[in-house]
Amino acid sequence: MLKIALIRQRYTHDGGAERFVARALDALKSQNLQLTLVTRQWQAGAGFELIRCNPFYLGRWWRDAAFAGAACRALKNRSFDLVQSHERLACCDVYRAGDGVHREWLQQRARAQSTLARLGSALNPYHYYVKCAEQKLFTSTRLKAVICNSRMVRAEIEKYFRVPADKLHVIYSGVDTQAYHPDLKQHRATLRTRYGIPDNAMLFLFVGSGFERKGMAALLQAMAKLPVNAFLLVVGRDRKIARFKTLSTSLGLNARVIFAGAHADVKPYYGAADALVLPTLYDPFPNVALEAMASGLPLITSFKCGAAELIENGKNGFVCDALDVAALAAHMQALTPTTAAALGVHARATVANMDLAHMSEALIKLYNKLLHS
Repeated sequence: MLKIALIRQRYTHDGGAERFVARALDALKSQNLQLTLVTRQWQAGAGFELIRCNPFYLGRWWRDAAFAGAACRALKNRSFDLVQSHERLACCDVYRAGDGVHREWLQQRARAQSTLARLGSALNPYHYYVKCAEQKLFTSTRLKAVICNSRMVRAEIEKYFRVPADKLHVIYSGVDTQAYHPDLKQHRATLRTRYGIPDNAMLFLFVGSGFERKGMAALLQAMAKLPVNAFLLVVGRDRKIARFKTLSTSLGLNARVIFAGAHADVKPYYGAADALVLPTLYDPFPNVALEAMASGLPLITSFKCGAAELIENGKNGFVCDALDVAALAAHMQALTPTTAAALGVHARATVANMDLAHMSEALIKLYNKLLHS
């Protein structure tokens, strides 16, 4: 029986990377593996050993550095066939780059920042720590493989760190194609009634937390260019949500943009919507893209989203630059409930084989390759 340790600092129900770990644990439990999760905080799951590492911290830099040190110390005297980390730390055999490359995120973020904000980012010790942690991780002699959740991330790691190509493996996330299914349309009428959205209105859905990175400002500006029968439902949380609500008000969108907050179960919202819009500045490969497409929704996203690799413009969605508000509005305006439904059929077909079993098989194949090479 293979003994595998997985490292992820904490779990939140609406965190994309955390949901990948939860799904991976569930998928791998049936593969004759002995699983151990090293974490600071976990809210769900069973069938695996739990090692809690919860050292004291103040601030983001201390938080990540303290957990990395504690996790590596906890594993030092334990024997595992493979240690797979979802955090940037060097004491692992396999690293899943689910958070992408921090240097690339900072570069994309700078495009939307003022000069003063860019200076603040450059001087922020947290960003310096993360870049150093990435450098140490990707140059570690222990590192055997990097799991990239998109071809975009693989190319970025090659670009910044010169990691040999044979160490970089693209394994897309899996989605429960039975739970996320076009049958979720059964929730359409109920949810639209709850929020006062007409049944024949075009309803766009945004799902995610961290509105700045996910492109909320551009999305609201694009919504202002759309006709009055287009609505936007925002599901997610953000510490600065008041800023985006103020922007929505200033654009005259109060009647058409609904901030619904974070929800543990987003499936009814996929059922109520006609399309998912995620004009993210940088996103390695959001789970919500797979969930929405599996639910029969076309995806409108940006070039710096890993899920763009699945999109054929006009067939199962649209792709544009995250800051090109005019292009984003044009793509959104090209959809009606009828045309969105047609693109949604192709979206579902695109991800129909990207289920949890397929992901599990790809991971097991990689583990066996590493252990027998």
